[in-house]
Parts: sequence; C-alpha cells; structure tokens
Amino acid sequence: MSQPNLYETPVADTPATTWCGGNLGGDNETCVTTMPLVGVDAFVVGDSKPEGAGQQLRMSGAELDKFAIEWARERRLAL
Repeated sequence: MSQPNLYETPVADTPATTWCGGNLGGDNETCVTTMPLVGVDAFVVGDSKPEGAGQQLRMSGAELDKFAIEWARERRLAL
C-alpha cells in the first residue's frame, strides 16, 4: 500500500502544539509547532519565527519519532 502525499493531506482543525526552547530572541523566537494531519499518523512541523511563517515540513509519525529518538541519542539526552 502506498503512502499518501502528506503535502496534499489536510491539517486537522486543532490548535498547534508549540514546543519552545531558550527564547533567546524573545517570545516565540525559538519555537517549533506541530499539528496533526487528518486521517493519517503524520504531522506538520512549523517554525514560529516570522521568517519561517508559512514554511512546513510534513512527516509521518514514524519519521518524526525516528528523528526525535536519534536526535536525543546524538545529543546524549536522557529520555
């Protein structure tokens, strides 16, 4: 079974979840947002900075999980 084109899949009608870091540049300057897509285990990842407005990266849940796990491992973060 082929994967759906995530860039053609609609975004769920729910508020974005915002994940913020150090906020070194002011409110929402170091935040990433995520929103689920409709009918699939996939997400839109966005940038909260004005320069990144409207830019999207769409990833399946498995891809995003793999990224998070490998990122934490590479950075030697405890989960």
